[in-house]
Amino acid sequence: MLETLLPANPDLKLRNRFGGISVIPAGERGHVDYVRRVVQTTIDVNHVNDLGWTALLEAVILGKGTEPWQEIVRILLAAGADPSLPDGDGVTPLQHARSRGYDEIAAILEAAN
Repeated sequence: MLETLLPANPDLKLRNRFGGISVIPAGERGHVDYVRRVVQTTIDVNHVNDLGWTALLEAVILGKGTEPWQEIVRILLAAGADPSLPDGDGVTPLQHARSRGYDEIAAILEAAN
């Protein structure tokens, strides 16, 4: 669907009801192919939604910690996502990963820091 829409120059700054742009819910839901493709556009991978979360934070906080979310974390980091950006309470993606027992994601984030 994204490949069909991109030639029409969609508004990549369009926000959902939580103030997030498309990469954020895609990261949360484990849509690896979408995230991989959308980060090749001008989308802001460090956009912060109304909850105070970036795509990286949502992938960790709302993801399952398994391979799809591990891959999304890698993709976002490679695209310039800032692993030091905390949520509204000052908790970083690494701290969230550790608190959830997502050891693989924690290792990916540690390597990025």
